[in-house]
Amino acid sequence: MASPVISTSTQQANLFQRSASRRLAVLDRLFAARLAWFGVLVLVVILFLAATADVLTPYDPSYQNYSQVLQPPSADHPFGTDEIGRDVYSRVIYGSRISLEVGVVAVGIGLIAGVLIGLVAGYYCGWVDEILMRVMDAVQAFPALVLALAITAALGPGILNAMIAIGVVYVPAFARLVRGQALSVRERDYIVAARLSGAGPWRIMLRHIWPNVTAPIIVQASLGTAFAILTEATLSFLGLGVRPPTPSWGSMLQTGYQYLSQAPWLSIFPGAAIYLTVLGFNLLGDGLREALDPRLRTRA
Repeated sequence: MASPVISTSTQQANLFQRSASRRLAVLDRLFAARLAWFGVLVLVVILFLAATADVLTPYDPSYQNYSQVLQPPSADHPFGTDEIGRDVYSRVIYGSRISLEVGVVAVGIGLIAGVLIGLVAGYYCGWVDEILMRVMDAVQAFPALVLALAITAALGPGILNAMIAIGVVYVPAFARLVRGQALSVRERDYIVAARLSGAGPWRIMLRHIWPNVTAPIIVQASLGTAFAILTEATLSFLGLGVRPPTPSWGSMLQTGYQYLSQAPWLSIFPGAAIYLTVLGFNLLGDGLREALDPRLRTRA
């Protein structure tokens, strides 16, 4: 008769192989999706630039050289210089750190708060669901950018306050998505069995409901990061985001707007960075949706 230890190790190996095969299948479907590979490539490049900014930039992003004011792109300054002689290339590369940091942290705030609210509302239903969803409706009634501007203006300009404002704006999107998924999952047989076995509400929500609603959340987080980067650039453009002299794509656009006819490169390069980064996250989100949603795969 086979040893229990050998049987258990064999089961674990089979589980590991099935899990690895599922991950490979998701990756295959992701790269098979239209232009998803381009989104992944753009994001890999942005992450690489942000991680190696200290090595790839020839100048300090805050260094001012008044003898090189508003110089066009050249060998010494590939993206030109700004109105006080700072290297635009260095500032664009360092600005990728700010944009990625704001995107990840802001979406993380919205994700954590939204998931908890959605799980509680979807599991308990009744008056708990009504109260939480009406609060989310009230937040979602405001245009996203207007609400982010109002929160940032109330808290004061700064990168941390911009993260909080963008995160609050995105809470309803995650909450409603998780709540809808939780409503469809909570009545399934394994949830009923867990409830009958004595599992508490939080154990059921975190151990049984949450793992089954992660696929749409991953897609929403990818698309939300693009929105967060764009919103941070807007807030910085209006003077409510990142404070100078910290390099930010939005604040660079605001400066470039004042010299648009004299030095168009001040707007072209940070604008192109915003465009490519947002496009990359959107393409990645579309690819993840096609890879993780079985209905879209069947339709394709």
